[in-house]
Amino acid sequence: MCFIDMASHRPVPADDFGAYYNLDCSEVTTAFAYLMTDMWLGDSDCVSPEIFLSAVGSLYPAFLKKTQQDAQEFLIYVLNELHEALKKHCRRRVNEKRTGQSCCRKVPAQETSIITRLFEGQLSYSITCLKCESCTHKNEVFTILSLPIPSDYECSLQDCLQCFFQQDILTWSNQIYCSFCEIKQEAAVRTTISKVPKIIVFHLKRFDIQGTVKRKLRTDIHYPLTNLDLTPYICPVFRKHPMYNLCAVVNHFGDLDGGHYTAFCKNSVTQAWYSFDDTRVSEIPDTSVQTATAYLLFYSCQPFSIPAQKRKSQVSTPDHCKQAIRKWP
Repeated sequence: MCFIDMASHRPVPADDFGAYYNLDCSEVTTAFAYLMTDMWLGDSDCVSPEIFLSAVGSLYPAFLKKTQQDAQEFLIYVLNELHEALKKHCRRRVNEKRTGQSCCRKVPAQETSIITRLFEGQLSYSITCLKCESCTHKNEVFTILSLPIPSDYECSLQDCLQCFFQQDILTWSNQIYCSFCEIKQEAAVRTTISKVPKIIVFHLKRFDIQGTVKRKLRTDIHYPLTNLDLTPYICPVFRKHPMYNLCAVVNHFGDLDGGHYTAFCKNSVTQAWYSFDDTRVSEIPDTSVQTATAYLLFYSCQPFSIPAQKRKSQVSTPDHCKQAIRKWP
């Protein structure tokens, strides 16, 4: 169950989920809301995620098995499920508002949620035909960036980013159809970020599978705790010079067939780092946050603010707790 603990230890604004208790949301969303409230506002020394695990397992039975699961896949499933449930609530609110309007202008259904407002970014692909030099563009949204690891021994997060964003040349069987040449041609593809998320999650691709050969890359990847600069990878038209600070790390110990997950999280109020290893929680110095076992890295944009959605909260939260939550992360 350690991969569940990993995801739940990443702090989320409880206020943004508490208002969904009494609504017709999914079982996963409701269980997650109660879990976050228990963790941030409860009186217990420890909280069990078993109810949340059961809710997720009802949709994705693989996570109920007593075998190792991929924390990155679990995070994707949870974020997608929360987004789908919460955007439906947004759509209902729009429909209710539309019903009460006297004008006939249609209000488009909102497809956003607290998940997209925090985690969603956009990649822009610039594809240039090497024959006629015509250029086309394609956009793709993301919530997690999976970064290749360019070395077996030691590298930096910037090395991984440079490898991900380097220009690719498509040749031979990878040629693409050029609408101007009207045949397949070799092409150059350049990737940039056209929309930066509030929180960016990096997945370090440590699991390498080549045919029947499987191995885990144990590369020591150096990543900054503060002032991560993504400017070199952002489309110049949309460049905003964002700086990011590390707020959580997911570590993986073991190999592809079996292992264990732990998490490091930074308390946004005290600025202290904590290690979460199942039921063992301890404060750690900043120097211990850098490890060779990092698997997922969570960075928050500075200065950070939670994108507000205007609505009335349906739960009562103490004022001092609200103040602490708004400072997250």
